[in-house]
Amino acid sequence: IKKIAQAVDRMLCIFPFEPDLLKAHGIQATFVGHPLANAIPLQPDRLQARQALGLPDDARVLALLPGSRASEIKYLAKRFVDTARLLAREHPGLKVLLPVAPGLKAMVQAELQGLEQGPGLMLLDGQSHQALAACDVSLVASGTATLEAAMFKRPMVIAYAMHPMSWWLTRRKKIQPWVGLPNILAQTFLVPEYLQDQAQPEAMAQALHHWLTHPDEVQVLQSRFLSMHHSLQRNTAQSSADAIQQILDR
Repeated sequence: IKKIAQAVDRMLCIFPFEPDLLKAHGIQATFVGHPLANAIPLQPDRLQARQALGLPDDARVLALLPGSRASEIKYLAKRFVDTARLLAREHPGLKVLLPVAPGLKAMVQAELQGLEQGPGLMLLDGQSHQALAACDVSLVASGTATLEAAMFKRPMVIAYAMHPMSWWLTRRKKIQPWVGLPNILAQTFLVPEYLQDQAQPEAMAQALHHWLTHPDEVQVLQSRFLSMHHSLQRNTAQSSADAIQQILDR
């Protein structure tokens, strides 16, 4: 961090908590808003997304986002689909959307070993935003996708798993109790997190079932997500240009 402070005049930040954090280390920073906050509508159109995907308007829909890296697919894809199958026992007719990042479809199919042909499961070529707009609830790998799910105002369960040695090293560096961006921004567990050995299908299915059967809690969560969305909205291009101009005017 000291080297960064010596090398830069100012940093442009996409999260509101970052300027104070950097200032404590002698780095001037400006919050310019998160680009996704302007790209995703405040009130996503669920019915339009369902029609685009050929889903019934009244279906129960689960979106699975196990990540866009090969390692994430390896450790999460099958767990996520097993979770969906358990949830479908409680919610017959459940539709399951699994967006697949470019170039990873063959790996996803291999990891699932034919499970993608199961009833109600649709593999999508990308289209993660379409899936989030269409779903009632989501199971999401920790990362930017959790923030996207929050901006789509969808209740979620966050999960992550990795190689045991990588997990051990990560745990040693843990400095806060949350890994999901919505929880970090809220500074509390707005949504549940299941990490490493805790990321078991039975537990995750139960947490998803809770969201589907407690609409009053979903309403409260969506209100929090809407406030979060507003807090991340700025005229990012103009704010960035103004911050840069201040440096040039010195």
